[in-house]
Amino acid sequence: MVVGDFANEVDTLVIGSGPGGYVAAIRAAQLGQKVTIVEKGEMGGVCLNVGCIPSKALIAAGHRFHNAKHSEDMGIIAEKVSINFEKVQEWKASVVKKLTGGVEGLLKGNKVEIVRGEAYFASENSVRIMDEKSAQTYNFKNCIIATGSTPIEIPGFKYTDRVINSTGALALKEVPKKMVVIGGGYIGIELAGAYANMGTEVVVLEGSKQILGGFEKQMAKVVERRLKKNGVEFKMEALAKGVEETKDGVKVTAEVKGKEEVFEADYCLVTVGRRPNTDEIGLEQIGVETTDRGVVKIDKQCRTNVSNIYAIGDIVEGPPLAHKASYEGKIAAEAIAGEKSEIDYLAIPAVVFSDPELASVGYTEAEAKDAGFDVIASKFPFAANGRALSLNETDGFMKLVTRKEDGLVIGAQVAGPNASDMIAELGLAIETGMTAEDIALTIHAHPSLGEITMEAAEVALGTPIHIVK
Repeated sequence: MVVGDFANEVDTLVIGSGPGGYVAAIRAAQLGQKVTIVEKGEMGGVCLNVGCIPSKALIAAGHRFHNAKHSEDMGIIAEKVSINFEKVQEWKASVVKKLTGGVEGLLKGNKVEIVRGEAYFASENSVRIMDEKSAQTYNFKNCIIATGSTPIEIPGFKYTDRVINSTGALALKEVPKKMVVIGGGYIGIELAGAYANMGTEVVVLEGSKQILGGFEKQMAKVVERRLKKNGVEFKMEALAKGVEETKDGVKVTAEVKGKEEVFEADYCLVTVGRRPNTDEIGLEQIGVETTDRGVVKIDKQCRTNVSNIYAIGDIVEGPPLAHKASYEGKIAAEAIAGEKSEIDYLAIPAVVFSDPELASVGYTEAEAKDAGFDVIASKFPFAANGRALSLNETDGFMKLVTRKEDGLVIGAQVAGPNASDMIAELGLAIETGMTAEDIALTIHAHPSLGEITMEAAEVALGTPIHIVK
C-alpha cells in the first residue's frame, strides 16, 4: 500500500551511501544544495561494512597473531598463542560500527536527509524510493548515482555457506583449517594473507601466470615469496571447473596447466572481480547509456548522457577503489554547483594490503615508455634502510619513474611495509610537478621508511648515498 505519496522536492539526490555517495552528499550540501541520500543497506556501503575497513581489521589481527608466534629473531618467544576468533569478529564489528555511525553523524551534521529504501527512476527528474512498507516519490534537479558493485558469481560456484565471496569470508565464525581461493587479484591475496597469518592452509588458484596482474611482476613476486613462506600454495594457469559440497567442506575441481586436480578444503572463496550495480534502478527507463558490462558512460565532470544525472565509483570506468569514488563524488557535486572541476586520474594510487603491502601511482616504467616518455627507473631496496632493518621488515623496494630530460616524477611503485602510507608523498610529487631533485633536497626524518623516497630520488640523480651505484 502506498502511503500519502506527495512528491518531496530536493536539489540533489544521491543514490548510495558508500565512500562515493556520502562524500558527494556532504560536498553538495557544503555548496548550498538541499540534499537527500538514499541507502537500501547499511550506511557506508560495501567499503565500510563488508569491504575495505573490516578486511583491514582482519588483516591487522592476522599480523598480530603471526608476529606473536614468529618473533624469535628479535628474541621474543611466546608460548601458547591462540586466537579467540569470536572476539576478533566482535572487535572488527566495533571498528565498522564506529565508522558507519560517524558517516551518519557527518551527513546529519551537514543537514543531509537520509532515506532508507531502494530507488528506481520514474523519469529524468524523479525516483520512487521503496521499502517494505511504503513508496515515496522524490523530485530532484540533479542526481548522483553511487550504487557500487557486487562480487561476480562464476558458473558452477553458486554462493552457499561453504562457497563464499569476500563478504562471506569476512563473516566466518571460525578460522578455517583449509581454504581454496579462486582468483589471485587484490581481494583474494589480501584475504589469503590474512587467514594464512592466522594458521589457515591456503591454496590460490589463479588463471594467469601472475598474481596481482595490475602490478609489475617484480612487485607481485615480493608478495608471492612472502605468502609461500607463510605456507600459501599457488596454482598458476588454473581454471576452476566446479565445486562439490561435502558434509563439512568442499571439493574444488580445477584444470591446472591442462591437468585436472581436486582440492579439498573447509571453504572455497571466490574473488574473480566485481560487477556494477546498475541493472535494477531503472537506468534504461530514462535512457542513461551503459556499456555491455553495465558500466555507466560519463564525461570529465561525471555527467552521463542525461545532463542532470551523474555517476561515480564502481559503476563507471576505472578500478573499483574507494578513494576514486570519493574523489569523483566531490567532482560531481562541484560540477552540479557550477564549478569547473574535472576528473584527472594521473596520480590516483592503487594499493594492496598484502604482506608486504604494494602501492603504485602514476606511470609504471613500461606504461611511461609506451606513452612515449624517455624515462629513468630508479630502485632503492628496503634492505638498505635503517628503519626497515629495525622493524625486521626488509623485503621489497621503491621504484621511482622520472622523465630523463628534466627529472620530472611521473610514476612510483612501492613494495614493502607501509607502502600504503608512503605512496601519498609520491602522489603529491606527481600532482605538484616535482622533480627527483625536489624530493632529494627535502630533508626526511631519520630513521624512517620515508627516507627510502629520498634515497630513490638520489638514485635517479646518480648520487645515491646508501647503496653503491
